[in-house]
Amino acid sequence: MARGKLRIYLGAAPGVGKTYSMLSEAHRRVERGTDAVVAFVEHHGRPRTEVMLHGLEQTRRVELEYRGSVFTEMDVDAVLRRAPAVALVDELAHTNVPGSRNTKRWQDVEELLEAGIDVISTVNIQHLESLGDVVESITGVRQRETVPDEIVRRADQIELVDMSPEAIRRRMAHGNIYKPDKVDAALSNYFRPGNLTALRELALLWVADRVDEYLQQYRSEHSVSKIWAGRERIVVGLTGGPEGRTLIRRASRMAAKGSGSEVLAVYIARSDGLTSASPKELAVQRTLVEDLGGTFHHVIGDDIPNALLEFARGVNATQIVLGSSRRKTWQYVFGPGVGVTVARDSGPDLDVHIVTHDEVAKGRGLPVARGARLGRTRIIGGWLVGVVAPVLLSLLLTAIDNGPGLANDVLLFLFLTVAAALLGGLMPALAAAAVGSVLLNFYFTPPTHSITIADPKNIVAILIFFAVGVSVASVVDLAARRTHQAARLRAESEILSFLAGSVLRGETTLDALLERVRETFGMESVALLERAGDVEPWTCAGRVGGAAEGDPQARPLMRPEDADVDMPVGDHMALALTGRVLPAEDRRVLAAFAAQAAVVLDRQRLVGEAERARELAEGNRIRTALLAAVSHDLRTPLASIKASVTSLRSDDVAWSEEDEAELLEGIEAGADRLDHLVGNLLDMSRLQTGTVTPLIREIDLDEVVPMALGGVPEGSVTLDIPEELPIVAVDPGLLERSVANLVENGVKYSPEGERVLVSASALGDRVELRIADRGPGVPDSAKNRIFEPFQRYGDAPRGAGVGLGLAVARGFAEAMGGTLAAEDTPGGGMTMVLTLRAAPGGPPVQPDLPAQATT
Repeated sequence: MARGKLRIYLGAAPGVGKTYSMLSEAHRRVERGTDAVVAFVEHHGRPRTEVMLHGLEQTRRVELEYRGSVFTEMDVDAVLRRAPAVALVDELAHTNVPGSRNTKRWQDVEELLEAGIDVISTVNIQHLESLGDVVESITGVRQRETVPDEIVRRADQIELVDMSPEAIRRRMAHGNIYKPDKVDAALSNYFRPGNLTALRELALLWVADRVDEYLQQYRSEHSVSKIWAGRERIVVGLTGGPEGRTLIRRASRMAAKGSGSEVLAVYIARSDGLTSASPKELAVQRTLVEDLGGTFHHVIGDDIPNALLEFARGVNATQIVLGSSRRKTWQYVFGPGVGVTVARDSGPDLDVHIVTHDEVAKGRGLPVARGARLGRTRIIGGWLVGVVAPVLLSLLLTAIDNGPGLANDVLLFLFLTVAAALLGGLMPALAAAAVGSVLLNFYFTPPTHSITIADPKNIVAILIFFAVGVSVASVVDLAARRTHQAARLRAESEILSFLAGSVLRGETTLDALLERVRETFGMESVALLERAGDVEPWTCAGRVGGAAEGDPQARPLMRPEDADVDMPVGDHMALALTGRVLPAEDRRVLAAFAAQAAVVLDRQRLVGEAERARELAEGNRIRTALLAAVSHDLRTPLASIKASVTSLRSDDVAWSEEDEAELLEGIEAGADRLDHLVGNLLDMSRLQTGTVTPLIREIDLDEVVPMALGGVPEGSVTLDIPEELPIVAVDPGLLERSVANLVENGVKYSPEGERVLVSASALGDRVELRIADRGPGVPDSAKNRIFEPFQRYGDAPRGAGVGLGLAVARGFAEAMGGTLAAEDTPGGGMTMVLTLRAAPGGPPVQPDLPAQATT
């Protein structure tokens, strides 16, 4: 089923007539035979709007009760069952009453569109989500009901409903918008002329952008290359030179003369990375154009005039601003220049402005020699072979009587030309060909010692010689450049592969990534700077090298502009490098590093936030469990003590000595139980805050373990502690508390009449204390969970404790350098294995294993 179409009436302000226009459109469609129904329209007591509802079918609404009041909302199911061709839904940004099918009305509209129903809706400009802050600054009112801009932008048709501020205020004064008792307050607050004018401008600009998107889409679909001058778009061509700031300011003044004009600054770099532009200067110019409300663009293109014109036509620009050439007069031998070429090829639909500046005719340097990629040594060798060697060869050949002949002379000079090309590339080879041609003509072609050539065959020979030399030099130069490009692309692919792998694995830390940047580009220091807003100061999120490594001469970077190279990452983050200026080709890889640095920083912060959230969640869980323990487990013994004390103080009952003893025994048992619970709570609190500091000393187990059995009934534990066990290095107090909790837990779950076995054994440098019971046991999946705070396993009664005993026992064991784990008891039950460190210096104890193992 095809998706329905959405038409939106966008109002510049409340009361301009959006709903009235929507209902008028519905009447026109009904008259044409279209099946249109009113899904939800609220007339708000406005008589003209209410009249427009007459004659239109309305679907029923759903009633919802909220906070003692009944509200009506659109019944999406009823509209879907009715399945009209067109549905009218007012107030697209409306928030539905809690309990509705969807939270927002635009979500209801999305369902209707997915069902193939066309929808006509309304929304005011102040309800667009992206304009919330702007509207609040204008009107002083924060809009609580908003709709995402993308929902409105995706509409098939957007019609602006506009009205002058004076007309809106007249409608308000006549009572056509609000009731009379609200008119005065509205006119003096929200509906002030300044507010209405600003909202109207917002609406016009927003719709203009939307119209521009339609126009660009149409031009792209129909391959329209001719410029349609809808509004002024001024393209500023930047070279990276200091004159760029003058051009940007000049273009900004030109744009200010026409409302809605745009400034687009563009810098075009060659694809091979050859450029004389200063990245630092480009960064300053980018900041300047953005501060003036324009945009900055970076374009790759070998033919700069053609690339600039293509960009201008692609954005439907109307004007191009260029600076007067910085070339000196003699440098025009290399070509007419970018400004002249752009002005010649721009055509009648694109105006070109040439702006003078302080750098005119001051020179911009010679073009970079592409042969420089061959290396300094090879270039010097090429020039020596191309210039010096032909002279030496001429001297040698003239010294020989009856030399080898002109043909052989040409071959010898050609050999030198090829050698110069192989060594130094194009320029040395051209020099060798030129010098060789002159020497051949002067010394070896009749008439000798004259620049005149008598025989036409000699002219052909010299021309072929020169052509071969130039061809070989061109091939060598091309091969050298291709080799350089291949090596660079291979290096870039390795770097990008590393970045992609680190993203997938999530292994790289921010410092490691910044260090990789410093090593890759050979910089002195690298820093990632960020700021909260456009006017906020920069702060350092990470730094390596320079000041970060204690260099006393290194000055920490405070702004991206202070660095030799800075790479923006979004609006409020930049990667700053000091050491040298990078060429344009290196900035492509640097941009990938900068983006990855931002991702790594976000990941680190998210991990930190997740850890803090986990800690907060754990603390909240412990607090919740503690409240449950205080509310029940601690109150139970208190209630028993309170009842016993009340009974003993009662004057109307004569208690016998046995009864009094029993009541006192109950008080004592309750107090002991309270003491045990409070002790566990305090111990758990110490473990959670990390304040447990064990006092390790050497002691025998048989001195500590018996003392831990005082809290269990007599005859419920069997003790098996061999005397030959090595001494253990523990904190006696913590060990006693751990063993007491483990024994108490074992006795609690052992069947009546079954004793808990407490045994010890030695193995190497460890001593194991095992507390085995014959209770129901614990499955493997729950063995780790029982050591968490406030955990009870199975159907343990609430009065059996707060679930801290095992957690405290494991915490104390780990604080002493030991471990605590749970195992199954052979034959049924559970065994707690407390492993402790034997005191150093004693001989390792071999386990006493039976000669045969039987099952």
